[in-house]
Amino acid sequence: MRGILTRLALAGLLWVTGAAHAAEQHVLKFATLAPAGSTWMKAFDAWGKELATKSQGRLSVKFYPGGISGDEPDMLKKIRFGQLQGAALSGHGIGEIHAPARILEVPFMFRDHAELDAVRARIMPALESGFRKNQYELLGWMEVGNIHFFSTRPLANMDELARRRIWQWQGDRFMAAFFDVYGWSPVSLPITEVYTSLSTGLIDTVVSTPLASIALQWAGKTSYMSTQPMATGIGAVVVSGRFYAGLPADLQALLKASGAQLSQRLIAETRRDDVKALEVLAKSTRPLAGLEKVDVAEHAPRTRKAVAALEAQGYLSAELDRQVETELAALRRGRE
Repeated sequence: MRGILTRLALAGLLWVTGAAHAAEQHVLKFATLAPAGSTWMKAFDAWGKELATKSQGRLSVKFYPGGISGDEPDMLKKIRFGQLQGAALSGHGIGEIHAPARILEVPFMFRDHAELDAVRARIMPALESGFRKNQYELLGWMEVGNIHFFSTRPLANMDELARRRIWQWQGDRFMAAFFDVYGWSPVSLPITEVYTSLSTGLIDTVVSTPLASIALQWAGKTSYMSTQPMATGIGAVVVSGRFYAGLPADLQALLKASGAQLSQRLIAETRRDDVKALEVLAKSTRPLAGLEKVDVAEHAPRTRKAVAALEAQGYLSAELDRQVETELAALRRGRE
């Protein structure tokens, strides 16, 4: 009789413990520069609702949009201190975690999205491993759109850019390397100061995407835009490795599965809305004549020089870069 009672008590204890574990709630505090109401925030809001529903309230997301948690380096600092657990990052923020991933946004490297998608799929396992080694879990890949030049003044030729006050994201070693090989002298600022700096004339030219330019209200300050994109801006949805490791296995699986779906949605909707943004901007901007019909082959030597410099600094990975080149060459042979 005593043995039966002991087993019943143990079973009861296990049930109570399991029920308590099942009811344990986890809050993901998530920051992004994306403004409320933007394409990205609409997708994030839907993602947050999906996580709450599918986890039966055990996993919820509290969003901090529009840069209210600061610039991307500020977000990452807050993640390290446990004030945030996740973020949506552009290439600059990605560079603070796993810089080699930025090979995917090298100017004039990919001819179209099909090439970019194929190469990214081939190297994605290496990217996920790189994020994980640096204490982050990569939940989803995203894009911020095709990158163009926007300016307050017309441009007769590319040589004039050496005399322009071009914005460079503060601390962005990647873009600094490319500006350097072209002989441009940028003005280094946090992204949160760009709008004001365009208003005061501290800067007169920015590198951005049509969608971001409208969302961040820079388009109202820049009357000229290059029609030919130079690259596609990358992005990532990440959570800290510590937060991810602290989740039960089923919630880890839910985050990863929902992140993959979010990635597909973000890329598709960003590309669609970037095209719409171009149509809107075509009505309010004029072409930067000096950047029309850029000969990609003509820029290859400078691109290679910048990549080599970043490899020498340990920012980019020579091994990953050669893999990208190999995959890209094989892809083009197959498409010819």
